[in-house]
Amino acid sequence: MTKSGNYSEVSWIKMKEREVLLRILVVEDDETVRSYILKGLSEHGHTTEQTDSGRDGLFMATTEEFDAIVLDRMLPAPDGMTILKTLRASGIQTPVLILSALGDVDDRVDGLKAGGDDYLVKPFQFSELMARLEVIAKRHNPRQSADTILKVADLELDLLKHKVTKNGQAIEVQPREFRLLEYIMRNRGKLVTRTMLLEQVWDYHFDPETNVIDVHISRIRSKIDDKGKASFIKTVRGSGYIFREN
Repeated sequence: MTKSGNYSEVSWIKMKEREVLLRILVVEDDETVRSYILKGLSEHGHTTEQTDSGRDGLFMATTEEFDAIVLDRMLPAPDGMTILKTLRASGIQTPVLILSALGDVDDRVDGLKAGGDDYLVKPFQFSELMARLEVIAKRHNPRQSADTILKVADLELDLLKHKVTKNGQAIEVQPREFRLLEYIMRNRGKLVTRTMLLEQVWDYHFDPETNVIDVHISRIRSKIDDKGKASFIKTVRGSGYIFREN
């Protein structure tokens, strides 16, 4: 059993009560897959417990509290299905996302009937795993409900009306700019990497050397920043961006 949780100082700068970080248990015996998941969760600011053992995973899941569990189906004894059935029989309702290379309809149905909240087939993209985790966590915990208005200083993003205003004045933004601004504002105070932006805003991988992010960030800055003041969006050279209050 090991513990992971890369909480850098920047991850906690001006965190708002509306933002709830998740505590997630990852039970996965494939070291490459496990490291991939842990890295992504850490970049999103979440904390994790991890193990490659079904026995340890069952012990941790029954003795500690988690917001969600990522559970590999094909673990050494006990396997993921046995762990899941044991948890549900014990009255533990922690949301569980099953990971498996078994992707037939019958396999997915079996996993859900055993008590799984969702089922994700390998190989997968981290953005999809994160989205599924957020959904099942929100379903079980009302604290996870999303805001409809994001506001930082005099800048406001209305998610229902799809509208951006500054000092009460409307700002025209393109759909992609809106998505990019929304994602950065939701993660304000935290480092948002280029990989995260490419996966979350563009939905698939670009060449990491592409300047598409830089172009969109520049356009957004020209629309939301005040002359003579530091930009809302700070560039962290070689890493990504941080949205901060001026």
